[in-house]
Amino acid sequence: MRIIFKSNILLVSCLLMIGFSEGFAQQQITLNQAVETALKNNLDIQVSKNTLSANTINNYIGIAGGLPTVTGAFSTNEQITGLNQELSNGTSTDRTGVVSNNTNMSFTATMMLYNGGRVIATKKRLEELQKLSQEQLNATVQNVVADVMLKYFAVVQQQNFVTTLLQSIEVSKQKLSLIEARKSVGLSNEAESLQATIDLNAQTQALQTQKIVIEQSKADLLRSLVLNPRTAITISDTIVLDRSLRWENLDANIKKHPSILSAEAQININLLLEREANARRYPTINLNTGYNYGRNQSGAGFTLLNQTYGPFLGVNASIPIYAGGVNTRQVQIAKINTETARLQKEIVYQNFENAAAKSWEAYSNTLQLIEAERENYAIADKLLKLMNQRFQLGQATIIDVKQAQQSFENSGYRLNNLNYTAKVAEITLKQIASQLGN
Repeated sequence: MRIIFKSNILLVSCLLMIGFSEGFAQQQITLNQAVETALKNNLDIQVSKNTLSANTINNYIGIAGGLPTVTGAFSTNEQITGLNQELSNGTSTDRTGVVSNNTNMSFTATMMLYNGGRVIATKKRLEELQKLSQEQLNATVQNVVADVMLKYFAVVQQQNFVTTLLQSIEVSKQKLSLIEARKSVGLSNEAESLQATIDLNAQTQALQTQKIVIEQSKADLLRSLVLNPRTAITISDTIVLDRSLRWENLDANIKKHPSILSAEAQININLLLEREANARRYPTINLNTGYNYGRNQSGAGFTLLNQTYGPFLGVNASIPIYAGGVNTRQVQIAKINTETARLQKEIVYQNFENAAAKSWEAYSNTLQLIEAERENYAIADKLLKLMNQRFQLGQATIIDVKQAQQSFENSGYRLNNLNYTAKVAEITLKQIASQLGN
């Protein structure tokens, strides 16, 4: 069947271009081009990339609180006041409009020395968040590629139906031409001519209907490519099956699927959240150092100028004694969330296992059916040619030819459907095993 499809693919493409171009330039597109276009235009992938970029930036020791903080402060105040002052030595001052200035400046550096390991846990959690975003991006890419491949080969499948129809229509045209020739010499009746015309018209209508189905399939593909649904494209391809898949390899690779790895990253994140919550029970010790400068100046009074400056060094400790049981409850909630993440991972794995098993059965069984149906298709093709020859020789009736045509069309449809079913199962298996790029 593959050889037949290849020999007629140019005819199919020309037919589709004539029927649906509507003045637009046809754009030839291959599977690789379709995948590349989808990966470039897909909005879900762009969102996942942005999330990964944000989490990559956020994966920094400073965000986790592992680096010192340095702050600077400066203030200055000018005052004009009235001063009424009497000292113990008998000196008195009574003035108005006394100008005074108060200036303070400081630089402070704070370094966290210990907080129960919360900084280390937070940094590891940020690393896991980045990993989670990367795996989610990989899963999105796999889903997009699989979706494009399925819709691309759906178009190929519908075009292959046209190939079978065209071969059958050609036989109907030859049949009608022969009947008309016989009728002109009195060897055929009006009933045979009418029946042959009806058969040809029905097949022509089926061909027009199939064109509409093809255009709808193309619209679905264009939606996946994030292109204008009115974009005129042509696809010249066949369904070629990969018969090298082995269940053992596929089953072993299920655990490597990005969705499974994402679930594992989520478990690790929740475990680290447990450590962070538990670390809040421990003391926090900070080292403080810096430099202070202070200056007070007054135009009158007991102290006309007072300046202080110099470095400082200190340690402060904060010890949690009682917080209403909040820390204990946060640890309990974190443990529950970790167990939930484990269950969610198991659910994802079981779903993939089930989907892989079903797809494998469809793949392996359909491959066997294809071989049998390919023989049937060859026999149906041979029978149709034989009946057409016999009809030309007057040894077969129009009904015999029509039955042979129906057998040929039905076998072609079954073979085409089997090829597409096997391809769908193949794509699903490769997607689950993260092998779509192979």
